[in-house]
Amino acid sequence: MTSRLDQALIALRQILRATEISSRQLAKQCGLTPSQLILMEVLAKSGAAAPGALAKDLSLSQATMTALLDKLEGRQFVKRMPDENDRRRVNVVLTKEGAATLENAPSVLQQRFERGFGKLEDWEQAFLVAALERTVALLDAESLDAEPVLDIGGLNEAAD
Repeated sequence: MTSRLDQALIALRQILRATEISSRQLAKQCGLTPSQLILMEVLAKSGAAAPGALAKDLSLSQATMTALLDKLEGRQFVKRMPDENDRRRVNVVLTKEGAATLENAPSVLQQRFERGFGKLEDWEQAFLVAALERTVALLDAESLDAEPVLDIGGLNEAAD
């Protein structure tokens, strides 16, 4: 029988591998990172949004949002447009090309996690969060910059 330490390390490795496999599959099928795909999904639902509002909704930094939008705009998946009421402001919209790519994109690991997590009882969610936060502390990873998106590597790896 394996030790609890072995079980914990295996579980961590399975999570890391699942994230890596999901990210690579997404990159291979449509050339997007999970962060880019999630941003496009939000735009598909909202129609148009200001970059700052998108960053806030997705819990991303302004710098990360700018990098995501630059990459997606370069591929003509999104477009920045002046706000109709205030031309000093900019809104982001999904293009036809972006919508078509989004339609053909596979489900990402984060969506599967969100569905499963949402089905857990409140105490189970709290327990899982506590266990994960404790794992972060065990790895001395509290100071690492992280956003609530299951992604691997840099923003430019999958889409270059």
